[in-house]
Amino acid sequence: MSAQAALSGRVALITGASRGIGAAVAKRFATEGAHVILIARTVGGLEEVDDAIRAVGGQATLVPCDLTDFEAIDTLGPALIERFGKLDIFVGNAGVLGEMTPLTHYDAKSWHEVFDVNVHANWRLIRTLDPLLRRSESGRAIIVTSGAAASPRAFWGAYAVTKAAVESLAKVWASELENSEVRVNLLNPGATRTGMRAAAFPGEDPESLKTPEEVVGQFVEMASPAWTSHGELIDLA
Repeated sequence: MSAQAALSGRVALITGASRGIGAAVAKRFATEGAHVILIARTVGGLEEVDDAIRAVGGQATLVPCDLTDFEAIDTLGPALIERFGKLDIFVGNAGVLGEMTPLTHYDAKSWHEVFDVNVHANWRLIRTLDPLLRRSESGRAIIVTSGAAASPRAFWGAYAVTKAAVESLAKVWASELENSEVRVNLLNPGATRTGMRAAAFPGEDPESLKTPEEVVGQFVEMASPAWTSHGELIDLA
């Protein structure tokens, strides 16, 4: 455990936690004293992250879940209330890139799948987790976004559109929580060495990018009870 244990005793839920930024956040939160609830489709990836967390004395609850299984998401809040009684931190990190193609060539099924993961799943998560975050003395929500939301460009299609939508989603939610103890913010990690980045920029040298571990400090800061900003976009690009 970290000597300072910035998140000691807090319960944190992280989506897309089996690899990349989500896995790095999960491991760091655990070393900072949080009990982490890890959501991802890949069971093997979740188990690897769990092993790393246990190796440093941390605790994790694994929830294998496809975020397009909306009925499963809807049952998450009640199950967590029964077990933990509250939720202190929600990190909405999971996302898919979709196709890099002109809008007029985009496959309709793929378009809807990107919206299901990037937007509809986050709305479902917000809906089921809001009551738990309100039970916390200092609920914190961090929604991961991208520079593609504010600076869309050719061929980024559904990804850019959904990131713009999720930013609006988070800001509406933040406005509705203005008079609560919950703080909701957006975080753009910027160019980071992940599988999604490699798929979007196949010719890019990954060694030129920061690692997921290099951005997790900002997540810890935003997840702490001391964080007071609300409805803001923190941009690390």
